[in-house]
Amino acid sequence: MVNKNIESGKTIKFIKDIFVTLLMVVFIQSFFIQGYGTPTGSMLNTILIGDKMFFNQFIFGASTPRTIPLISLITHTDIKIPYFSLPAIREPKREDIVNFEWPGPRDSVKSAIYFQYLKRIVGQPGDTILIVNKVLYVNGIVFPNPPASQFEPNLRPVSGLGDPQIFPKGKNWNSAFYGPLVVPKKGDVIFLTDKNIVEWDTFIRRAGHTVEVKTGHIFIDHVETNSYTVEQNFYFMMGDNRDNSLDSRFWGFVPRENIVAKALIIYWSWDSQIDFSHFGDLLMSIHWNRIGKLLK
Repeated sequence: MVNKNIESGKTIKFIKDIFVTLLMVVFIQSFFIQGYGTPTGSMLNTILIGDKMFFNQFIFGASTPRTIPLISLITHTDIKIPYFSLPAIREPKREDIVNFEWPGPRDSVKSAIYFQYLKRIVGQPGDTILIVNKVLYVNGIVFPNPPASQFEPNLRPVSGLGDPQIFPKGKNWNSAFYGPLVVPKKGDVIFLTDKNIVEWDTFIRRAGHTVEVKTGHIFIDHVETNSYTVEQNFYFMMGDNRDNSLDSRFWGFVPRENIVAKALIIYWSWDSQIDFSHFGDLLMSIHWNRIGKLLK
């Protein structure tokens, strides 16, 4: 009987220890340091497929969990929940590598799934973005190419060849010849017409409003108007591998509230495309020179 009580006590203690450990992991990841791995090559060669990184969440305002903790291990998807954030130490700025909640496809008010993207901020609120033959200008000044960025210069310019998938809808732009486009900032007044409403329809709906156009007249929340006042700051994101990156050029601005954390350091790196069944090859693929590398 004594032995059974001892074993029962050990089991209860073990469960408590596991529970406390999980709570600590959730707390640390939510408020301070977040682990992240990248599944795509959109940030090559700054970040490789298989790099595992720590992100500083505290700098942009630590928050309670944005999704149900650990549920993705069972369901293979994240379920978003209400959260609150502490004040930020500083705001995101140009050249920061950040992870953020993907706002969804260009013409969708909300993404059907919760997904975090990893990109570089190239446009702050109020900035003017312009790309000419793959050269990125911000406010008329050439944006410095990240040292490890990967993209080929255009040998044959394709100006005037519009991409129907480009953001915003209706613009005759493509990923190599883009803009000029102003990144909205809080308080900006956007003047609307029956011609440009197609560019701003989804943007306004994502802010929680209804939009209708009747016989050339625009109604927001059932009130006729010819303007919309931006309610928060927005950012423009691009991948360092610009030829192979689905970014703000295709799905639009990222609201400040969606930005989660700033990239900090690579803590592990190997070729994640090698299956675990070939564990020896996986070990041989470790990129020792990348472990401990600061991300900037």
